[in-house]
Amino acid sequence: MTDTYTPPEVWTWDTESGGKFANINRPIAGPTHDKDLPIGEHPLQLHSLATPNGVKVTVMLEELLEKGHAGAEYDAWPINIGEGDQFGSGFVWANPNSKIPALVDRSGDTPVRVFESGSILLYLADKFDAFLPKEPAARAETMNWLFWQMGSAPYLGGGFGHFYAYAPEKFEYPINRFTMEVKRQLDVLDRQLAERPFIAGDEYTIADMAIWAWYGALVLGKLYDAAKFLSVHEYTHVTRWAEQIAERPAVKRGVRVNRTWGDEDKQVPERHSAADFD
Repeated sequence: MTDTYTPPEVWTWDTESGGKFANINRPIAGPTHDKDLPIGEHPLQLHSLATPNGVKVTVMLEELLEKGHAGAEYDAWPINIGEGDQFGSGFVWANPNSKIPALVDRSGDTPVRVFESGSILLYLADKFDAFLPKEPAARAETMNWLFWQMGSAPYLGGGFGHFYAYAPEKFEYPINRFTMEVKRQLDVLDRQLAERPFIAGDEYTIADMAIWAWYGALVLGKLYDAAKFLSVHEYTHVTRWAEQIAERPAVKRGVRVNRTWGDEDKQVPERHSAADFD
């Protein structure tokens, strides 16, 4: 890198900063326009997109239905983040942070908003008493890895993914910096999975759902087209685990929900019943 950047004394917002998501990134919160959220026939209303964070929740909902929890039937509405749907007034009410996914539970007298993907997974696990162990030590281990994912993924997505795949220019320093961290995280997972079938032990839990949506997709070559660059074949235990989860029927359905790109037979932009997968 021949040119260096000297930060100004006071930062100002440059709306022409470039990059794939430059048109929706901004340093202020709140709605940009009035738009109510649609409401379907089911108590659970999901407003999302099939990014890794969105996939966590649709996989969880489909796993609950696969397990026989009829109360987990849901309507899934797409939020087009490229068009700024997340800044509509209804969505900002559901998630003041304007990030997908957002869930509204209308099963009670007062709608309950749930935002942040990890919070949604925990909310649904508690609501349906599923995919989260009751025994204190096992529950704590599951929560450890759920929060590990929530804290680690920004390095994978906002760090590595941004500079490797989305930044308007490629710079060696940030790519090297975040590649090193992502490979360290993959090594953490590989060592953990060397001794157990699932992330937190012998049971498939919300920790697996959260981590698989990011790191499973990465080693399976479905994220940032970076599998070769990261030498993911080195992480044999992560790959075994990722392939195993990818074969679950609920996961195969969940990754299609709110997907609006790619092969049409893999898209279910809106989901209102199991028939939408036909």
